[in-house]
Amino acid sequence: MTDPSPYTPPAIWQWNKENGGKFASINRPIAGATHDKELPVGKHPLQLYSLATPNGVKVTVMLEELLALGHSGAEYDAWLVPIQEGAQFSSGFVAVNPNSKIPALMDRSDAANPVRVFESGAILLYLAEKFGAFVPKELAQRAECLSWLFWQMGSAPFLGGGFGHFYAYAPEKYEYPINRYAMEVKRQMDVLNQRLAAHEYLAGNEYTVADMAAWPWYGALAKGQLYEAGEFLQVHEYTHVLRWAEQVGQRRAVQRGRMVNRVRGDLACQLHERHDASDFETKTQDKLTAKQAA
Repeated sequence: MTDPSPYTPPAIWQWNKENGGKFASINRPIAGATHDKELPVGKHPLQLYSLATPNGVKVTVMLEELLALGHSGAEYDAWLVPIQEGAQFSSGFVAVNPNSKIPALMDRSDAANPVRVFESGAILLYLAEKFGAFVPKELAQRAECLSWLFWQMGSAPFLGGGFGHFYAYAPEKYEYPINRYAMEVKRQMDVLNQRLAAHEYLAGNEYTVADMAAWPWYGALAKGQLYEAGEFLQVHEYTHVLRWAEQVGQRRAVQRGRMVNRVRGDLACQLHERHDASDFETKTQDKLTAKQAA
């Protein structure tokens, strides 16, 4: 149905705090901190400040994959950043990421010269280069891997901020934006489907950061886990994406990474904070809840 009252933009845009749907309370047209609060610092050199959104999952999967390879230097503290409460606008968080988005990483390996890294793709690439893993070294293969990594970074906003917002979060449903972004998301899924029909992973026969970046978004979409839009988008048609989504999802490190900083779903799959590998066995929310009830 076409909107009977089309919107005519005013000459000068004005911010209406009440207009923004689900995220109206935290969205604003200016940057910077809203309150003073330092970030906690744990015992490991790598300090991650995040939430288990698709962008957050990319990084925790990468860290768990590095640990699974035996890179002990990838041990990390993962601190929960509840973005719905505006925690990403604290002075401490803004100092790590001036864009106030999760995830954000501080590498304190050199205590005198800590390194901040923000934007999920940048963090993946930083960790890959730091530990020499999950990005091919041969030039042509590296180019293919990075092309798919940056494809994901450029494409996912159309899925999340575009389709996801207007289909699931906008205060009112409008035909034009939903159709526009649904068409683009289906095109992206077809791009992936055609690629994965001929290759085991996005960069070829090797599992790389490109898969870690795409899987939390497009793997979840293919399995009907994003925005309750599986039927609407007919995601079952993308059989090669589904094969890949299942294959990546069976990796132990991926399963562990998906649990970190998760605050929804099965309590046994929620590890709000991660400070040690043993936390997966002792500090998931089902165990903490049972302990509190005892």
